[in-house]
Amino acid sequence: MTIKRYGIEGGTGTGGQKLPFARAVEADGWLYISGQTPMREGEVVEGGIIEQTQLAFDNCLTIMREAGYRVEDVVHVTAVLTDARYFSSFNKVFSEIFHDNPPARICSVQDLVVDCKVEVDMKCFRADRK
Repeated sequence: MTIKRYGIEGGTGTGGQKLPFARAVEADGWLYISGQTPMREGEVVEGGIIEQTQLAFDNCLTIMREAGYRVEDVVHVTAVLTDARYFSSFNKVFSEIFHDNPPARICSVQDLVVDCKVEVDMKCFRADRK
C-alpha cells in the first residue's frame, strides 16, 4: 500500500501561521480530507451559516478534485457546528451538494479553534485507486 499526501507544505491558518498537517492523505483507494473551515488565504470569511458552510465544503471539494475524486466518491462527512440552531441551514447546503448521492455523516455541536461557525471533513473512496 502506498500513501500519498496532498498539501504537506502546510496550509495557512489564522494570523498566517503554517499548519503542521496535510490537506489530505490518500491510502489504498481512500482519501481522507482534513477538516476545512470557511477560510480563504488563512482568514475566516465573514457570513452566515449558509455562506460559511458552502465555503467549507468548497474547500473540501477543491482538495478532493485535485486528488482526482468526485462528489459521488464521498462516503462519509464529519461536520462540526458551533450552534445547534445552524442544523437546518447546514442540511440545506449539504443536500444541494450531494443531491441523490448522500454520504454517511456525523454532525455535532462544539467549539472550534477558529472563530467560524462550521468545519467539515470528508472521506472518499475509489476502488480503482487501490
